[in-house]
Amino acid sequence: MLDTTRPEPVRSPRLDRERENGVGHGFFTRAGGLSKGLYEGLNVGYGSGDARDAVTENRRRVAEWLGVGIDELLTVHQVHSPHAIIVDAAFGGTRPEADALVTDRTGLALGALTADCGPILFADGKARVIAAAHAGWKGALTGILENTVAAMELLGAERENITAVLGPSISQENYEVGPEFVERFVNHNPANRTFFRPSGTPGHALFDLNGYTVARLTAAGVNATQTGHCTYAEEERFYSYRRATHRGETDYGRQISAIVLEDI
Repeated sequence: MLDTTRPEPVRSPRLDRERENGVGHGFFTRAGGLSKGLYEGLNVGYGSGDARDAVTENRRRVAEWLGVGIDELLTVHQVHSPHAIIVDAAFGGTRPEADALVTDRTGLALGALTADCGPILFADGKARVIAAAHAGWKGALTGILENTVAAMELLGAERENITAVLGPSISQENYEVGPEFVERFVNHNPANRTFFRPSGTPGHALFDLNGYTVARLTAAGVNATQTGHCTYAEEERFYSYRRATHRGETDYGRQISAIVLEDI
């Protein structure tokens, strides 16, 4: 039975070290939400078919946990792109299309919505610059991770001081892909073959999105790690697009991972 009274986010010990620099964070689970049915739990996706009032209340609970107002919990219209944007205030109207948010302003919580893709939270506590990125295979392949780091540098962050943590996302054991998918990655870089292993289906493979993401982050010069949770396998805790698809369900919820700079 899900706890509907309060959010229970996964925490990263690496990011918790930045608490002394005023960095707060959480990789939120399904716990603590009002949504029902397919969306049971803390669904924060306005793009889902869930009741809008429930999604709004779920977002308000996340914002409250992070110590900000609901308008200061910022998320973008995610489009699986390499685009990272710098923000210095709450959005006044339509959310921009992008896949990462970067700021050096206190009181703004930056969020990434996922349901198998990778949520990455970044912090340079010394420079007091934070970011949140959404990286599925397409975003990771085309540069969202590196572009997020570059945007942080524009605000004074230094790569060697940036901690980047990949939160709950789909594991290799549950991410089967076809030969054209493998070919795309290998053509981009032959070394990418190491992130695939044979599946039980001829010509298909299992893709290690988590390993690929952490490898790209490490190559970018930041201190990268992951929480190690699988959204597909851990049904009680996380929404999963692929799990819903395999079951023939018509829709799915989205969880949020978010980071905030507090006054110190």
